[in-house]
Amino acid sequence: MKYTVIWKPSAEARLAQIWTEAHDQNAVALAANALDRLLQFDAESEGESRTGNIHITWVQPLAIHFRVEQEDCMVYVLKVWHTGEMHSGA
Repeated sequence: MKYTVIWKPSAEARLAQIWTEAHDQNAVALAANALDRLLQFDAESEGESRTGNIHITWVQPLAIHFRVEQEDCMVYVLKVWHTGEMHSGA
């Protein structure tokens, strides 16, 4: 099943900030693209479950919280952070 991946505006803004501040902007861009592909083609089995229908996954140097809406074939990226950052839940 193929999913449409939607980044919440706050997650998209945080990704832009991470990219701007990154020492290796290419690594951030590659990781974001890889996350999109993983979620688009295998969202149901990607990552680890968290509270409710929230999941976490990562591709260095990024990690994300995301929600899968199976009935609508949608994936929502809720939060993104650099894996070197301290992070509290979704």
